[in-house]
Amino acid sequence: MSDVTEHFVEVNDRRCRVWEKGDGKPLYFLAGVAGLPRWPKFLDLLADKRRVVAPSLPGFPGGEGHDVLDTHLDWITATLDLLEAAGAQAPVDLIGISVGGTLAAEVAAIALGFVRRLVLIAPFGLYDADSPPADIWAQRPGTQPSILCKNPDAYNAFTAPPDGVDPGEWTIVLTRALESSARILWPLGDTRLIRRLHRVRADTLIVWGNEDQVLAPSYAEHFGHEIAGRAAVAMLPNAGHLAPLDNPELAAQFVSGFVNQG
Repeated sequence: MSDVTEHFVEVNDRRCRVWEKGDGKPLYFLAGVAGLPRWPKFLDLLADKRRVVAPSLPGFPGGEGHDVLDTHLDWITATLDLLEAAGAQAPVDLIGISVGGTLAAEVAAIALGFVRRLVLIAPFGLYDADSPPADIWAQRPGTQPSILCKNPDAYNAFTAPPDGVDPGEWTIVLTRALESSARILWPLGDTRLIRRLHRVRADTLIVWGNEDQVLAPSYAEHFGHEIAGRAAVAMLPNAGHLAPLDNPELAAQFVSGFVNQG
């Protein structure tokens, strides 16, 4: 966490944390199922070339106010408010992973011109009856790490209680994040995003772990097809749903090469 700065902004009169690291043109990041419990190596690598700005979504670690968001539109507008409060001025480069990827795609589809380059890492939002998403909210205790990452130890290290935080209190924080993801994605991650993806105008990179057990890798091509003509697809080997935790170096190489071109 060295050189990571922290400040707070307000969304719907609730505090949300913003972490930043690096210099140069800002690169915004929306985290996944567990939020951002700590600063990961993936963002460290991106911060070598850009100023990475990572605001916490309401209800996820560092963010308050998920209980005032009742509809999917509430979440989309809260995400836009959060990005703008964190300093985002169009056009921005935006990365979203998993749950954050869903909201990043929605922002790009609805707020035309707001996003310049869009990176979606295994986003929810579409539904394929032949390969339905795993129900991440119905997993038995202790099984989530192996569902969300190819390397469960990477997930466990990422979500371990920060120094000085009571483990019991930290369990509540992570449970609240899971509740928040359910508010956004229930049921089974189908947000009817397919009806809006054609509106995405931003150049888009779709990144998927080739061993994703939550959303089959076939969803990558599905997203690419719906964002016709503007989306490239990159498969990340030896990686699960939260692919940058499994393979941070290659994930950062793919993303950095895309957002820093031209």
